[in-house]
Amino acid sequence: MRRPALALLLLAAAVPARAQVNGVTDGEVVFGMCAPFSGGARELGKGMKTGMEIAFAAANEAGGVAGRKLRLVAQDDGYEPERTKVCMKDLVENKKVFGIAGNVGTPTAVVAVPYALDKRVLFYGAFTGAALLREDPPARYVFNFRASYSEETAATVKYLVEVRRLKPSQIAVFAQEDAYGDAGFAGVAHQVRRYGFDSGKILRVGYKRNTTDVAEAAAAVLRNRARAEAIIMVPTYKAAAKFIERVVNGGFKPTFTSVSFVGSTAFAEELANLGPRYAEGVIVTQVVPLPTSHATAILRYRDLLKRYSTGEAPDFVSLEGYVAGTVLVEALRRTGRQLDTERLVDTLETIRGLDLGIGAIVNFGPSEHQGSHKVWGTVMDGKGVYKSLEME
Repeated sequence: MRRPALALLLLAAAVPARAQVNGVTDGEVVFGMCAPFSGGARELGKGMKTGMEIAFAAANEAGGVAGRKLRLVAQDDGYEPERTKVCMKDLVENKKVFGIAGNVGTPTAVVAVPYALDKRVLFYGAFTGAALLREDPPARYVFNFRASYSEETAATVKYLVEVRRLKPSQIAVFAQEDAYGDAGFAGVAHQVRRYGFDSGKILRVGYKRNTTDVAEAAAAVLRNRARAEAIIMVPTYKAAAKFIERVVNGGFKPTFTSVSFVGSTAFAEELANLGPRYAEGVIVTQVVPLPTSHATAILRYRDLLKRYSTGEAPDFVSLEGYVAGTVLVEALRRTGRQLDTERLVDTLETIRGLDLGIGAIVNFGPSEHQGSHKVWGTVMDGKGVYKSLEME
């Protein structure tokens, strides 16, 4: 062998190969998701999975990202934290996904986020508005698309007090009895204090996660009607519908409102099946626009939904998954071929003024890991059809 050729071989041997990044091959990037696909919150998991997958499908159809196709591995945690622990460990340590995208729930995030941070794994676009994912300064590996529960409930309290002219003392809270319900209640408490009201006097009623055991909560409201002219709900859809049914059947029809996590479409279907008097006037705050609107991104979403999820109707949850997934795809594109977690996080922190065509601009930064702060108001008619509601 000639000396120059030998020298080149020796040089090549001396240069270490680029370390293999989990979930990244020459042709693919794999993300993981822990979400409920069974139990009372299963429609939420299904919606987020659908939305993320059609965002990935659109990117793959265009040739992938930097020559790689995107794939989502979704596993069922039943909306139970103990199962989430197992799911996260399996996805990260056994299936070796690149990052976690689109997990569902606050009580599950309580265990998932610390694990992701410990492993320095990206935890992106979770379907929860809880404060534990919104630290100040933000945790490096945690990024949110959606507005927080505090922002949703603040908008609702402001609407009830300033537009509907209710007193803070007339606003009650119906909340799931866990970290999710606590997060929503904290937002209400913070906002009523701004109106000079003692948040310790708020009537709070609730129910156990993954049940519809709301009889005691409804009875408490019926005993305290003057303190519950409006009820801000922090629930899942089946429990919320059962609660409204019991309260209305008790001869009382306050203003019912809910945060977006309820699962708006499934919630509306439950109420519409009960009858017009249950659905009419129910308010739900949203973190994405109406999925039936004619905004640019929504038209694209509906087209992709028809092509890749045959039979799926447009839905707030899958729309959120799609928008969050689209932002993630953009960050991957900007990062390029040399992909690892640190580079992707650095890229996400440079995204400013990203206009997807939804009516809200997406911004991230080193001190801002929540892309959108926009809250939309919607209200149901008697058939459970959502219309826009001006909340200011």
